[in-house]
Amino acid sequence: MAFETQAVETLPTVEGELNYLTPMAERPRNYTFDPPQGEPRSNIVPAAHRVRIHDLRPVAENAILDEQGFAVLQHHSALRDFGSEDEIRGVYYPETEALIRHVTGASRVFIFDHTVRRHIPGTLDYRDGVRQPARRIHVDHTARSGPQRVRDLIPEEAEDLLKGRVQIINLWRPIRGPVLDAPLALADASSVVPEDLVPSDLVYRNRVGETYAVTYNPRHRWFYLSRMQPSEAFLIKCYDSKTDGRARFAPHTAFTDPTAPADAPPRESIEIRSLVFHRE
Repeated sequence: MAFETQAVETLPTVEGELNYLTPMAERPRNYTFDPPQGEPRSNIVPAAHRVRIHDLRPVAENAILDEQGFAVLQHHSALRDFGSEDEIRGVYYPETEALIRHVTGASRVFIFDHTVRRHIPGTLDYRDGVRQPARRIHVDHTARSGPQRVRDLIPEEAEDLLKGRVQIINLWRPIRGPVLDAPLALADASSVVPEDLVPSDLVYRNRVGETYAVTYNPRHRWFYLSRMQPSEAFLIKCYDSKTDGRARFAPHTAFTDPTAPADAPPRESIEIRSLVFHRE
């Protein structure tokens, strides 16, 4: 199969510096706004490691959501204006809901938010409403916060829904391409062990979310899709209630491709986050 070690070693690679979590005694924490006086915006100390990142392009169709934790889709969106919130919600949400349902075989897909990211050099993430490419390795949800999102967002049905299989799946797509600046790298979930994942607080003004930061493990296998186009998208598994050995969490991060030209257009992308339910 295409993701056996021998086959992976034949893929083209780039070397990228990825920001892991420096092991720490206290609980990792990030604020999404200016924190209380005397508190740092983040207590995380990044640990940069230079790793080989394999180009998925030759084997993109072989990435399996339940094995690698991610998959590559070919899909042309009907949306033309990604700057319009109304069009994103009115056109892109139902289109993406149908796509995720079709690909996963889910009985129900509930899209609960989206983020448009634009790389503006020198601007901090969350400043003035601008979302930058995320450059720390992370998983958007955890074994605890995955079910909690169901309770938060669909409280009247949550306990019944949580009796079946529940996933949180992101759909990530470039808004323009090819992506040369700040491409997305994804770790093969089968190369990640639970001890690598560290629960971390993401502090909003009205709630505290929980994500995973990731500590370095030389066994991690990293992938990206070279020169990604808007007609291509990643499905990224951020949570799965099934604990039978299938992929549950796929760490990911933006990275600097050292082979990209200096004048590469800044990356623009959109990610949709969805609760995915299965009758089982």
